Amino acid sequence: MERKNIAIVAGGDSSEFAVSLKSAEGILSFLDQERYRVFVVLLSQKEWKVKTGENRFEPIDKNDFSFLLDGEKITFDFAYITIHGTPGENGLLQGYFELIGMPYSSCGVLASALTFDKYTCNHYLQGFGLRIAQSILLRTGETADYNAIIDTVGLPCFVKPNAGGSSVATTKVKSAEALPQAIQEARNEGGDVIIESFMPGREVTCGCYKTRKGSTVLPLTEAVSKNEFFDYEAKYTASRVEEITPAPIPEHIAGQIRQSTSRIYDILGCKGIIRADYIIVGETPFLLEVNTTPGMTATSFIPQQVRAAGLDIKEVLTEIIEDEF
Repeated sequence: MERKNIAIVAGGDSSEFAVSLKSAEGILSFLDQERYRVFVVLLSQKEWKVKTGENRFEPIDKNDFSFLLDGEKITFDFAYITIHGTPGENGLLQGYFELIGMPYSSCGVLASALTFDKYTCNHYLQGFGLRIAQSILLRTGETADYNAIIDTVGLPCFVKPNAGGSSVATTKVKSAEALPQAIQEARNEGGDVIIESFMPGREVTCGCYKTRKGSTVLPLTEAVSKNEFFDYEAKYTASRVEEITPAPIPEHIAGQIRQSTSRIYDILGCKGIIRADYIIVGETPFLLEVNTTPGMTATSFIPQQVRAAGLDIKEVLTEIIEDEF
């Protein structure tokens, strides 16, 4: 059987560039190298290039996402997108692949664009019965009314970019005096800003993927941060967080979260692997956000959950790729 050419598409134009490269390394280690011929493709605004050897890169032809290797034109059969942030998480790259007819791993244009806008996505899902935090959206250039914000969401509150991830430029604000700086930091990162009420509780996350073979909802992971909240340092510094899979929470709550995650997948029309993050307040789960290109390092939540489910990550990724053919 001739091996399919697979592109692991990483990089992007956000501050999560380095995180994306780590995910690419993880996916490269997970994929079936006997079945697939795998290349890592790095995208940025400046250039699109494919790694063809140690410190060797070739430019990607954007007309058909091909490249030349020793004079031979190589075309890809499938793109595994692992860009966290723009353009791989917000629908832009998905639109390009749709135009050139390239099968890809993640959600389509609409689901990607919708989930990338946290405020719009959460309020859309609220219409289907999902519980979310009280929140305010500040558009780029909109003047903030600090008193009105505090009256609506209270203190403490969380301030973060509306389109961003990895808790970059996310601040837990405890006083009115700290609000302007937190809003400015979030604006510097991503334009529109979302301000959410603080909800004390247990943070959990749940992965899900669906193919022609059926629906798989993965075991939950609980993230217990040693920092004040599950911030960037806690997410990427093992000593600052305890990640427990399966999460030690009552089954009636875990089952509700798994059911909600599967329902979210269907409501949004998702594809590939997604992850939905929640906070459990008392016995009530509240949706935090939906992630359509979750981290895929060996220690990321999804690989942890796949192992806890008794599944093989190589077989899971093969199933997702082959579902496109």
